[in-house]
Amino acid sequence: MNDINNQQNVQSADTSEILAAKLAFFGSVLATIGDGITALAAGIALQGIENTNNQNSTEQLNQLPQVEQMQKQIDQLTRKIDRMERKNRR
Repeated sequence: MNDINNQQNVQSADTSEILAAKLAFFGSVLATIGDGITALAAGIALQGIENTNNQNSTEQLNQLPQVEQMQKQIDQLTRKIDRMERKNRR
């Protein structure tokens, strides 16, 4: 009878160890999948930031001729105002 109890205790301990090992393995798999998802999310976020920066650079380059034209107009208006002020002083 004692041998049967010892044998059942050994089998129970083996079953507990196997269950613990399976749970540890399952947890490791989940953690690895989670790390992969995190890496993908970071890559997508980085790509989005790069696209936004590229669009901003393109928009700034497209606006440069308009800004230069506006500066020329401001310079012309400033000269006209200076001429008008000089005429009024005389």
